[in-house]
Amino acid sequence: MMRDSVYQDKAVRELCEKTNRLIELEGSKTIVFKAPTGSGKTVMMAEYLKKLVEHREDSRSFAFLWAAPRHLHIQSQEKLEKHYSDSKSLRCLSFEDLIDRQIGDKEILFLNWESINKKDNIYIRENEQDMNLSVILQNTRDAGRTIVLVIDESHFASKTETSRELIAMFEPKVTIEVSATPNMQGDESVTVYREDVIKEEMIKKQIVINPGFRNEITKQTSDTLFIKSMGEESTDEFVLRLAIEKREELAKSFQEIGVKINPLLLIQLPDKQHGESDFKDDVVKILEKNHKITIKNGKLAIYLSEDKVNLENITRNDNEVEVMIFKQAIALGWDCPRASILALFRDWKSLQFSTQTVGRILRMPELKYYDNDELNTGFVFTSLQDLSIIEDLAGSYLTIQYASRRKDYKPIQLYSVYPKRHREETRLSSGFIKIFLQAADELRLMSRINLKVKDARINILSDGLISDLDKHPSQVSESGEYIERRQTILEIQKLFENFARESLAPQFFPEVRSIGRVRESIQRFFTTKYAKDFPNMSTRAQIIVLHEDNKQYFIDVINKAKELYIEDVGKGKKKLEVKENWEIPFSRNYNNRFVEVKYKKSILQPFFELKDVKKPEKDFAEFLNNKLANVEWFCKNGESDATSLAVKYTDKDGVLKPFFVDWIVKFKDGKIGLFDTKEGITAETAKYKAEGLAAYIKEENKKGKKLFGGIVVPKDKSWRFNDSEKYDYSPDLKGWKFLE
Repeated sequence: MMRDSVYQDKAVRELCEKTNRLIELEGSKTIVFKAPTGSGKTVMMAEYLKKLVEHREDSRSFAFLWAAPRHLHIQSQEKLEKHYSDSKSLRCLSFEDLIDRQIGDKEILFLNWESINKKDNIYIRENEQDMNLSVILQNTRDAGRTIVLVIDESHFASKTETSRELIAMFEPKVTIEVSATPNMQGDESVTVYREDVIKEEMIKKQIVINPGFRNEITKQTSDTLFIKSMGEESTDEFVLRLAIEKREELAKSFQEIGVKINPLLLIQLPDKQHGESDFKDDVVKILEKNHKITIKNGKLAIYLSEDKVNLENITRNDNEVEVMIFKQAIALGWDCPRASILALFRDWKSLQFSTQTVGRILRMPELKYYDNDELNTGFVFTSLQDLSIIEDLAGSYLTIQYASRRKDYKPIQLYSVYPKRHREETRLSSGFIKIFLQAADELRLMSRINLKVKDARINILSDGLISDLDKHPSQVSESGEYIERRQTILEIQKLFENFARESLAPQFFPEVRSIGRVRESIQRFFTTKYAKDFPNMSTRAQIIVLHEDNKQYFIDVINKAKELYIEDVGKGKKKLEVKENWEIPFSRNYNNRFVEVKYKKSILQPFFELKDVKKPEKDFAEFLNNKLANVEWFCKNGESDATSLAVKYTDKDGVLKPFFVDWIVKFKDGKIGLFDTKEGITAETAKYKAEGLAAYIKEENKKGKKLFGGIVVPKDKSWRFNDSEKYDYSPDLKGWKFLE
């Protein structure tokens, strides 16, 4: 039964009208149905299918396919069966329920998208019983039925080429793409607006991040933090305590107004990392020791793939469970309207999490607002420093963002090289330690780091506010401030372990051995360079590495060491392959480390920039887009493989290597500029790459190209580049040309 809702009635009516119009046209058509998390997409779709088949003026017969990711198709089938339990308008089926190898009139076949997104799957391949989708769909068409395909949570399902092929195989007359964050363009669209959902009190008014943290953490002196806490509690204990206190406040507020609702706190665990113990046991111990919340007394539930406890009737508003531990796996499609608080402990680093995850605390338990606005609010508690909302794509925690080459692009046909990679270069051997120390000397690590730092702190967002969960990408905090939190010894060790793990990406797999090589390398640096002060790897040394004054220097050394390592193990094995006519790629995808920046002159639209982009690159992009008038377009080059432009150069050891130049710039006079942004020590050490680029430009111009460029450096609010065949660097940039 659908609630008496204006926006839901309107959406169902529009879906029916547009479907009836499209089925009269030639070919297969698509409707994109966009509705925010918590608006009741499944209920609206159930009512839409019911309205579509009932009281028709024609004799058209319908058969439906409903595809959804993960196990959501099962949940959807159960919801629709309940919706049709009285009217019997449609029949919901699994693959095994089909009769006569076809989908009957007013029948819905529910399918798991991943299971059919494989061509060798039993649902796809031919078999002796002719019980595969191709046969079933053909039999359904032969029976004269119009096939309608529903892709639920379509942003998971419909992007890959295989998915496109499957949609083509289904040959639906109409496809309905259902999502809060659709990624397709349709022939028609129907949109439910968040404002309308809030207006009808279906979802919470807002989500608040870490409310009251500034009241719990106060800076008493210039160098000391006094924390209002219980004993020596860790940061996670601190965050969890505040989340539980908020849950108790909400429970008391419901009691005061006479409403039998027991608010639920959801604790999302991090995925287990290589070389790291499961965090679940730690959380269970904290809950029991500090808060008397246990499985035994019925206040704790666990919803993990390998462990499910106290889940019976947990979605009931007055259920006795107060806290539930889960992982990302349940974030999609799991509904519990009494859930109001979310505690996140994921990976001990900055996090991007999805609308589906936060969507678990969005719904109003009685589909109405209360006079106490705290009861109309969702709360997120976390020790993580940097939060943003992203859409879920392809069953991953990361977002895949796409940029496409502009249609006005004309071929440039540049000569390019690329390395042939070897699998053995994705693991670190003991030889990495010596190379790390070499890189530390080359980048003058000893003279750059600050050894006098006293502790490790993190900034935690206080009183942040989420305004639009489905906008992508979006910063969570429109308001709020940051407070500091000192780390315990255990937390410092975990942070250091994660630092070592993360530093391996993207070239190396984060397996235990490679993580250990990074740890050992840093340890050897301290014990050899500071033998008296650091006879072994102490917590103090870890604090020095992790402190914001020093962290970037260690990252730079690790990155340099990785480059040297790959070069060293690859000697005699690498071969530069040639691409004669390289072009700007037609499209490029970006993970969730990138954010969109509105640069019209970028040839790839939209333009995506690393969140932690180095200042010279950020400033140069702004210079190209906003200040250099004669730029027709520019492209930020990639850093590996044949899709990115590389010129060959010879390093100081005589080894031939590819140099992936940062920027390709097309000017209005037809010239093409190749520039690589440097600053400070990176400009000082760029000799071999710079001379390789100069030689490349000279050689290509002999073939009729119109190239120029070189290493480009900012100075006195100008950009200057060096195109000399013999590279020379001095801080005054004498002899360098102005880019204008």
